[in-house]
Amino acid sequence: MNRPAQAPADAVAAHWFMALPPRLKPWAQLMRLDRPIGGWLLFWPSLFGLVLGAMADERLFTEWRDFYYVLLFGIGTIVMRGAGCAFNDIVDRKYDAQVARTRGRPIPSGAISVRAAAIFTAVLCLIGLAVLLQFNGFAVWLGAASLLLVLAYPFMKRITWWPQAWLGLTFNWGALLGFAAETGRLDLPDAYLYAGLFFWTLGYDTIYAHQDKEDDALIGVRSTALLLATDSPKWILRFYAAAFILILAAGFSEHAGWPFGFLMLLPGAHLLWQVKNLDIASAGNCLMLFRANRVTGALIAIAFVAAAWFG
Repeated sequence: MNRPAQAPADAVAAHWFMALPPRLKPWAQLMRLDRPIGGWLLFWPSLFGLVLGAMADERLFTEWRDFYYVLLFGIGTIVMRGAGCAFNDIVDRKYDAQVARTRGRPIPSGAISVRAAAIFTAVLCLIGLAVLLQFNGFAVWLGAASLLLVLAYPFMKRITWWPQAWLGLTFNWGALLGFAAETGRLDLPDAYLYAGLFFWTLGYDTIYAHQDKEDDALIGVRSTALLLATDSPKWILRFYAAAFILILAAGFSEHAGWPFGFLMLLPGAHLLWQVKNLDIASAGNCLMLFRANRVTGALIAIAFVAAAWFG
């Protein structure tokens, strides 16, 4: 019999997840539905790519297919994030059992068996494939290529001090896929966007990694938090500065006007606020600032939509 899943330390309190029947909670937890911030951080790049793609085709982001694609990417975000998290937990189950923040996850806690988790992952991937097939052929192949990054990610913390960089490559693939879904191609402005979002992820996931640095050091897992140590704040500032400049370059390369540049000051200020208030010695502070990037993403989305609508 499955044991009930324990809430992880960084789960959202009073979340709708708590109202689920006990037999469903471990599966929802395996998909990280109790921790929605990861879904937002996966979804925002897709939306940016979609809007930038509409701009590349010199049209407003107002056609029915635009909103249909947003819906598809929303569904895809939920199921593929769930599949990625489940696969990650299968691979990392022995490590997770040794870390206070992760030992309550369904697999290390015994709530879900490895075999059941593998079947569940396959089902989620099939749903994701059904979503992906709604796009053009180029986007389908591009989306399929992302699986190579997803499959390799859980192993990066074992072989490099930069697993956060690999996450940046993986988590922001939606920026490429969204652009390709709209245009059937990739252009230089989208490369700027992807590069900028890579540095954004490198910054916020370094903040996130500081929660686990003591446990990671004990069990031999690597991260930028351990590599950069007390120099992390200055490096995070550099990562965020690179992100801001490259995202600006993406918009202006597609002839975004003054509304875009003006509105981008808001996420820029928000990123500076994160660095100014960062306390790498406080796990609670790091979690709070990591979660704040949902707002950063929303502010960038507003800037891109304004660029598409008002030029």
